[in-house]
Amino acid sequence: MRIRNAIVGLVTVASLLTGCRSKDEVRFSMDPVENIEALWQIIDTKYCYIDTKGIDWSAIHDEYVTKAAVLQKGDQLGLFDLCAAMLDSLRDGHVNLYSNFDRSANTAWFDTYPANYSSTLQSLYLRDYRVAGGMYYCTIDEGRIGYIYYSSFSNSFSVANIDWIFSAFRECEGLIIDVRNNGGGDITNAYSLAALFFTENQTIGYWQHKNGPGHNDFSELEPMRLDASLMAGRKWQKPVVVLCNRRSYSATNLFVSMMRYAEHATIVGGVSGGGGGMPLSYELPCGWMVRFSSVRMYDREKKDIEPGIEPDIAVTMQSKNKDDIIEKAIEIIRK
Repeated sequence: MRIRNAIVGLVTVASLLTGCRSKDEVRFSMDPVENIEALWQIIDTKYCYIDTKGIDWSAIHDEYVTKAAVLQKGDQLGLFDLCAAMLDSLRDGHVNLYSNFDRSANTAWFDTYPANYSSTLQSLYLRDYRVAGGMYYCTIDEGRIGYIYYSSFSNSFSVANIDWIFSAFRECEGLIIDVRNNGGGDITNAYSLAALFFTENQTIGYWQHKNGPGHNDFSELEPMRLDASLMAGRKWQKPVVVLCNRRSYSATNLFVSMMRYAEHATIVGGVSGGGGGMPLSYELPCGWMVRFSSVRMYDREKKDIEPGIEPDIAVTMQSKNKDDIIEKAIEIIRK
């Protein structure tokens, strides 16, 4: 797919920039100020959401260079924590710092939201299940509804997997696809799953990549097309309800966004986690790697999907003996 090829190209460029030096040329520096300056410069020129999120990146520079100046050069843990704290100001789950001893991750994008998921309550519905291509599936509501829990888009699935699942659900009135707490994975799996619910090729969004050092230097918007013939044209044309929560992130966020345009689909639960930026990686002088968003994605109305997707029907889990979000999905399909 076009977007995948473009992103692979971006990652290849990053690899060339960070990996083309010979072993003799590699010179790592643990100087705190040098690394903070390098990290700030990388984000300033290549991260795609600074202005969108209203971040005063210049003020961040002054704050963290001052802190780095009093840090001892041999204090790797202190330097790592300082770099991680600076990156946390971006409020982006796609931003990470990798070293031999730790990995930073920002959790602020979901910490203040309702969990809207309980594996204990989910187990009341997910009984006598089977597993195909990473999808846990069974029937619920006395066999009237098919239920799939898909925990990661990193788990690929095949046409044969889908045939077995659809066969198990052939008498069902509707289907629930639960992608709560699915943190994302391979975007091609998101396209393939969504294609099961579209009968025609469609533009389901747009993307653009950072192509200059300025905060607003971007390529022109290019359409993201969904090929309805993916998965050998298998189709589900009965009602489908997609369940999401704030931890439905990255490729899952894109899947939820696409499913809003499926004819028989309803999105239920909480706002998805966002993660509309495709990540790219660069190396710091100390040898650590920083990952950050460099490609923006939009929905069909050209609205940025980085903040997350609002559900068609918002439900917050409150019951102690049932999953309110699954129950709402059952209610929708019964109607």
